[in-house]
Amino acid sequence: MKKSTVVYIGISFIFAIVIFVWGYNFLKGKDLFSKQTILYSRYHKIDGLVTANPVTINGKQVGSVNKITFTPDHSGDLIVAFLIKTKFPIPKNSVARIVNATLLGAKSVDLKLGNSKILAHSGDTLRGSVEVTLKDEVNSALAPMKERAERILSNVDTLVKSLAGLFAKNGEGNLKTSISDIAGTLHNLRITTAQLKEMVKDNKAHVGNTLANLDSLSGALSSSRGNLKTTIYNFKNISDSLANSDLAGTIRQTKASLKHINLLLANINKGKGTVGQLIVNDSLYHELNKSVVDLDKLLKDLRKNPHRYLKFSIF
Repeated sequence: MKKSTVVYIGISFIFAIVIFVWGYNFLKGKDLFSKQTILYSRYHKIDGLVTANPVTINGKQVGSVNKITFTPDHSGDLIVAFLIKTKFPIPKNSVARIVNATLLGAKSVDLKLGNSKILAHSGDTLRGSVEVTLKDEVNSALAPMKERAERILSNVDTLVKSLAGLFAKNGEGNLKTSISDIAGTLHNLRITTAQLKEMVKDNKAHVGNTLANLDSLSGALSSSRGNLKTTIYNFKNISDSLANSDLAGTIRQTKASLKHINLLLANINKGKGTVGQLIVNDSLYHELNKSVVDLDKLLKDLRKNPHRYLKFSIF
């Protein structure tokens, strides 16, 4: 075999290995010939997410799921590694959310971009979340209906057992008694309904007048709402003023003053003091009356005989 043939075979074999490795990694979402960013996220469950599932931003694929492993703390949580092929800036507070890519249950990871000024770099961990599946939504919607249906079936079973007991031979008397009681109750209910109907009919006019009066009162209150607010505000101010004032002290001082006034009036009535003597004793009245009479006489004599009191001299 020629030497050149061996060289060609060796080169072809190496080239085939390179193509195989590149193809295998390409199928897993890796591209050996382009610069990639790897990001991580932690989940409690991934709901069917597998490697090579797409990673998207607003519906556009920007990478793929590279690797899924368990956390080393043995908690059962999962670490998912993403290979990002785009140079689009991803904020560090972005959320890697596992969503339903198709109705058949295929999964993808949608990056919900955050608003942080700090960008995520290769090796950073993003916060993870999982979209509620259709199965979970159906189960949450059907759970209350299932519980109600179980209660209804339980009540129906109890009712059937009770009816079976009533229709038994030894329960014939109880059945007749129960039917009689039900008939009596329905009769009383019919009589009560008729009486209530008559009562409503007799008081229909009064009810109408009452409702009309209530409507008028409501209108009046609505039109006077501004005045009522002002009045309530004034009452509030008066109440605050009374609360802040020493009303109890004022009342005590007033009672003490009235007590002194009553004592003074009692002394005056008894003729004590100057004012008491003036009010009780009438001698001052007589003296004053006499003085007024004498003064009147003096003035009359002064008008008639002025020369007795006034003397003129000429120098």
